[in-house]
Amino acid sequence: MTKEFKKQSIKKTFGLTVRMLRYQAELSQEQLAELAHLHPTYISSVERGHRSVGLEKIVYIARALGVSPKDLMPD
Repeated sequence: MTKEFKKQSIKKTFGLTVRMLRYQAELSQEQLAELAHLHPTYISSVERGHRSVGLEKIVYIARALGVSPKDLMPD
């Protein structure tokens, strides 16, 4: 497995986790973005696995979803 594939896989897994938790919370991308103080296109790109997310933004997203940041992390 190449480093680039691993990086893509981690971003994709993280994004799918965010999407799943957002669906469970019954939030739209726009609602999540507002709660996390982020732009809706940022949330969209995270959920699609197209963006690397920094620690600060992970915390914002986790708080908006009502979960711990560790709940967003792939194993």
